[in-house]
Amino acid sequence: MKKGTSLLLTLLMLWGLDASAEAPQKDYERARWDPIHFPPAVHEATNEQCLACHQEILSAKPRQVSPAGVKAVDTLAWYQTLDTYEGAQESFHWRHLESPLAKKVMNLDCVFCHQGNDPREEAPVPPTAEPAGFNLRKAVDPSTTCLRCHGGNNYQVMGLPGPWPESRALMQDSCVLCHAGIRTNRHKVSYLNAAAIEEAGKTSSDTCYGCHGGRQWYRINYPYPRNPWPGMAKDVPEWAKDRATESDEPYRLKEAKK
Repeated sequence: MKKGTSLLLTLLMLWGLDASAEAPQKDYERARWDPIHFPPAVHEATNEQCLACHQEILSAKPRQVSPAGVKAVDTLAWYQTLDTYEGAQESFHWRHLESPLAKKVMNLDCVFCHQGNDPREEAPVPPTAEPAGFNLRKAVDPSTTCLRCHGGNNYQVMGLPGPWPESRALMQDSCVLCHAGIRTNRHKVSYLNAAAIEEAGKTSSDTCYGCHGGRQWYRINYPYPRNPWPGMAKDVPEWAKDRATESDEPYRLKEAKK
């Protein structure tokens, strides 16, 4: 079989069907056990391959009216509270893959969150506090995914007098007022568009605050690595002594791995 053969074509060939013929009825069990759902193949899966079967995650729409009768057009969802979000309320996956903001500053793949699992793996019985060593039933690990952009605003270690909404006027509503010279080696990971973030941050602090507390979903903050930057002090602050000094290897850009 030639390298690069699509998943659909591969399945058709395995079933002995002509690729030009009408696609067969989806077989859930066959699809469930396809290698694309498990490591290592899942790590190379493209969005196009995932959406070939899971397109509904982008076409689904939020309720226009809540069960209590509240209209969506009359309310603001938590993700709409910053100026960087455009348009009406949309579904979770659409916001992270297709929204104007996502296309501008993000570079997310389905497999960034959904890293696959083996259906034969089961939760230990009796339950234990020890890590299972795998993602149960395609569960997303929020500590390594969501928390990166939805943690709290760590204003204490920044030396700000209070959270950003209280400090932004004092800082001239600009994050780069300080960060033009502090922690300048940032955002250089595969799931972000570093250049677009830096450019947008010059004109709107909400671009920065959006992912650094503005859309907080967790009470804690993400322990971002302290990638060395020009002029970085040699003395490491107490709060940073356990921090990594480079981004996680799977997401590190090639130029950053040299």
